[in-house]
Amino acid sequence: MRGRLGIITLESCRKMGERIDRILYDWRGEHCLIEAECPRFSSGEGKAILHGSVRDRDIFILTDVTNASLTYRLNDMVNHMSPDDHYQDLKRIIAACNGAADRLHVIMPFLYEGRQHRKILRESLDCAVMLRELESMGVHSIITFDAHDPRLQNVTPLRGLENISPSLQFTQALLTEYENLKIDSQHMMFIAPDEGATGRVVFLASLYGLNIGMFYKRRDYARIVNGTNPIVAHDFCGGSVRDMDVIVVDDMIASGGSVLDVCRQLRGLGAGRIFIFATFGLFSKGLAGFDAAYREGLFDRLFTSNLVYQSPELLTRPYYLSVNMDRYVAAIIDTLNQGESMTELSRPGKKILEMLEVYRRR
Repeated sequence: MRGRLGIITLESCRKMGERIDRILYDWRGEHCLIEAECPRFSSGEGKAILHGSVRDRDIFILTDVTNASLTYRLNDMVNHMSPDDHYQDLKRIIAACNGAADRLHVIMPFLYEGRQHRKILRESLDCAVMLRELESMGVHSIITFDAHDPRLQNVTPLRGLENISPSLQFTQALLTEYENLKIDSQHMMFIAPDEGATGRVVFLASLYGLNIGMFYKRRDYARIVNGTNPIVAHDFCGGSVRDMDVIVVDDMIASGGSVLDVCRQLRGLGAGRIFIFATFGLFSKGLAGFDAAYREGLFDRLFTSNLVYQSPELLTRPYYLSVNMDRYVAAIIDTLNQGESMTELSRPGKKILEMLEVYRRR
């Protein structure tokens, strides 16, 4: 075991940090939270303050860079915190630790600037810059979930970047919620909404023993709208989905327009029940589009994790199911602090196979 465990949660994920601390208390018999805050001056500038010692401790810092519900005042105006604001607060906390900790780990479920992961034109490579910056600040390892592009691990080959798959928890949620699933290639199929999601879909389909289908996004590369090339159409590649349960799997939902268009096409192809798996539900344009799509019958259930902020309105929707990741994050912290292998936690294929076998026998 390394140094005594310490957990610092930024305001963006304070409630999750408190739940994780209670789980670890049940396992270890001691609380690990170290109180910290990032107050701001009236000019909008900020600082980090630690209210406990970090000396010689194994420190895990939790942050949710997507939490836009938090605000601060700037020149007597209310500003909602952006990913950039959250990232600056993270660096302030690291700086406040001042080299006194034994090791520093950052748990960043949604990888900051993970969508800006490659260069196409003359443009910035923000996620890679962030990883190198945290490395230079002395961060020992970064734990993230379902990174938009797993190849970002190559940016810091001498530091750990643990990219955790939440597939086990999503499988558990689906099998617990539905007792009448026929998990075979005649009754169920996994769907990748675009070519970027193919890897995670192949991983799940190989464990479930199912076939996959894929949508190809045709884009208008002559224009850029809201930072990206607009989608012209989704073209489906795959076998028949008629009367089959289909599971659409992606890493994130932003506005939701893309995944809802995929559901509309699947419904038009005669699909049976349509389930949506997305690790991160950002819902950047609100829930009205999903409400209308659900009333129209375009999908049956939406699963996203509680790794990022969930609005109270989302939690009341009849079509929504929150996948709880608290115990999994606690297990990751406990495992790293104990110096044990992360293999089964980062790629939980064996446990998924065991769970499916139990479900089929039942």
